[in-house]
Amino acid sequence: MRTLDSHALTLFCTVARCLNFRQAAQQLHMTQPPLSRAIKTLEDRLGVRLFERDTHGVALTDAGATLLPQALQILALLDKAERSLLRGSAAPRLRLGLTSSVEAGLFRPLLAQLATLRPATRLHLQAGPSPALVTAVRKGKLDAALVALPANTFELAVRPMLRQRMMVALPSGHALARKRTVRLADLQDVPVYWFERARQSAFFDHCQQVFQRHGYDPVFLREPVDHHVLLAQVAAGTGAALLADSFRALRLAGVAYRVLAEGEELALQLALVSPPQHAHAALELLHTLKATIV
Repeated sequence: MRTLDSHALTLFCTVARCLNFRQAAQQLHMTQPPLSRAIKTLEDRLGVRLFERDTHGVALTDAGATLLPQALQILALLDKAERSLLRGSAAPRLRLGLTSSVEAGLFRPLLAQLATLRPATRLHLQAGPSPALVTAVRKGKLDAALVALPANTFELAVRPMLRQRMMVALPSGHALARKRTVRLADLQDVPVYWFERARQSAFFDHCQQVFQRHGYDPVFLREPVDHHVLLAQVAAGTGAALLADSFRALRLAGVAYRVLAEGEELALQLALVSPPQHAHAALELLHTLKATIV
């Protein structure tokens, strides 16, 4: 049995790039303890220490520094081998991720235009949270993804597409629904559905900074992953929700959408991310079609 394998090398390279086990675990969508154990197991199998850990942080040892460029080269060769097989298929394929941070209908005009201009391209779509899509691009499981920023997109090519303001969804019978514009201060005593940090840590931290700047500290309710379920909860009067403006397309009796005064501060940036060395023929076209997203 080989001491090294692609999974172990992926874990090692992620920790080596972050030099922080917590951040690396977030990017790998796992918790820190199993990641630490996996690295310890790898070090035991190799018979060398790859990282120095102390109160000041994490650093590569000489052995780790020797392994890193070779590990990156091995992973790059594996990605190249997969891509060469894909190029040999009958028709070009584009594996595209679509973030669930905005309403899915926002992407329909873009995808329709792409199908018209490149009818031979086989489009494989994958929806999900932006961090998971970024990881899939980094691992070569997707050719590109439309994601919500801020996110941990280091070492990827990032093409900005569109900004989406945040708005507030309220029970239609709530007193605040009579206002055209709602401020965060107005929501201070209203329970608000909000996503967990583990789902999108970079955007969560960005929003927390905005909340703190405005002295906003409400009771947060755990946000359901399915936005239809979330809006049904809002319609039932259990709380309000802060959402990207595109969710106005989801019409539901009992829900009123209102402008959020601080919506631009909380805005998310939609961007097309892809590997820097992976020049898929359709990516530049996708970027030029950004005007179709409204």
